[in-house]
Amino acid sequence: MSEPKKAYDNRLKLALEYGPLVLFMLGYWFLKDRSLTLAGTTYSGFVVSTAVFVVVFVVSIFGLWKLTGRIAPMQIITLVVVLFMGGLTVWFNDPRFIKMKPTIIYVFFAAALGVGLLQGKSYLRLVMEDAIPMQAEGWMILTRRIAVFFAGLAVLNEVVWRNFSDGTWVMFKAIGLTLAMFAFLLTQAKLLEKYGTSPPDQK
Repeated sequence: MSEPKKAYDNRLKLALEYGPLVLFMLGYWFLKDRSLTLAGTTYSGFVVSTAVFVVVFVVSIFGLWKLTGRIAPMQIITLVVVLFMGGLTVWFNDPRFIKMKPTIIYVFFAAALGVGLLQGKSYLRLVMEDAIPMQAEGWMILTRRIAVFFAGLAVLNEVVWRNFSDGTWVMFKAIGLTLAMFAFLLTQAKLLEKYGTSPPDQK
């Protein structure tokens, strides 16, 4: 028997999930024309914002764990990449590392889902089945679509950070990618309707 889910405030959960991104965006626009000198090294506002973002993100993950009683595998992977790439950004005083973070995360997820598909499995189903009751065929279709979607986002992130200004990338990261994810999920409504199943207690 599975353990009962811990009750929590969904509004607080959303704030913890998206708060770090919002703060990163606001921090960048506040600090973009400023710099900070520590131990003889001058850090741009972008790098300082990144350092703050890493700390806030770690706190938010801890807060999500305390709130919900669990941390999703995707959140753990994202946390590791944020710590690593954010750390490199500050250590080398080079914003290119944090800009590559979304690419690494999306490539990893696309590759992981792709490996599962080659094995005839939906790894997405393993982590989201409780939240989205759906037939096996539907999970395979959704997994293929999300794998392609993640690969596309990785390519798009590379195009944006390599060809546009820091401000454009920050807006793309904080707003563009989030809206793209919501838009993608909305386009899957018919799939969920076709292959969705009702939980046992609702039959």
